[in-house]
Amino acid sequence: MCAHNPPCPTAEAPDREAARPVTHRPAQGWSLLCNGVLLFDTGELLPDGRIVTPHRSLDTARAAS
Repeated sequence: MCAHNPPCPTAEAPDREAARPVTHRPAQGWSLLCNGVLLFDTGELLPDGRIVTPHRSLDTARAAS
């Protein structure tokens, strides 16, 4: 799916969030990465349908902003 050189991390890679955004909708709270991962403020949806919970507490993220 990724055409970048060097290629972005795959959806299965531990650093998958480092892939480049293809579409970014901050007002709606999501981004589509070039590896097919849907990145939400509340977690991730992988191309195979698996859900990944957030890596940080949402309360901590709100307090930092």
